[in-house]
Amino acid sequence: MVKPGVLLKASLSAGREFFRPPADARVTGVTVPYVSPVIVPIRSIGPSHGGRISTHLLALSAQDRYLRFGYAANDEQIRRYVDGLNFERDDIFGIYNRKLELIAMAHLAFSTNPELESCAEFGVSVLSHARGRRYGSRLFDRAVMHARNNGVDMMFIHALSENTVMLNIARKAGATIERDGSESQAYLKLPPADIDSRMTEMALEQIAQTDYRLKVQAKQFWDLLAMVRGVRRGVQDSREKTSA
Repeated sequence: MVKPGVLLKASLSAGREFFRPPADARVTGVTVPYVSPVIVPIRSIGPSHGGRISTHLLALSAQDRYLRFGYAANDEQIRRYVDGLNFERDDIFGIYNRKLELIAMAHLAFSTNPELESCAEFGVSVLSHARGRRYGSRLFDRAVMHARNNGVDMMFIHALSENTVMLNIARKAGATIERDGSESQAYLKLPPADIDSRMTEMALEQIAQTDYRLKVQAKQFWDLLAMVRGVRRGVQDSREKTSA
């Protein structure tokens, strides 16, 4: 279980970052290496975010779509997938940047078979510019915790055998992987929920919701500031032309 002090520290540290200018609003001339925070806010996503989910998936390259869906999904197939998401049955988790772009998301699909009602399947996608930050692993851990807390005792990951990143995430978690030609199936036995898993998920979800609200406020602030600067620049240009 994540200790309350760690959760509070991570929340306060993140809050101080929101009202700094976005990366593209600052000119430093120096590339600063990315340092991952202790806790990455992962927010549960509802149907009101369908547009952002669609934008995220449509931004995937042809190869990324192939690895995520197991086939070369075109734009129309992705839109049908998003339209068919069952938010009442399944759970979607996402990671947003400060521009409110959905840069990584996971789909935890619960079985519709009455004989396999304690099973769920996991799928994940991360935009190319957000790779290397272990977002896939963090989303997997978040989905495992949620699955445990909802009575799931077996998680499945169906992936192409060439999707080594996804299979390595499952392998490190202790999953059993069976390969059948070009496809592989990972099985992960989950322990039952306990008070730690339930309380930790509640705390992490609260932090993620607060993080998202702060990002919304910060984006509104920077958008307003950009508009004011644009108006000011337009007035100055007009005055210069008049005086010329």
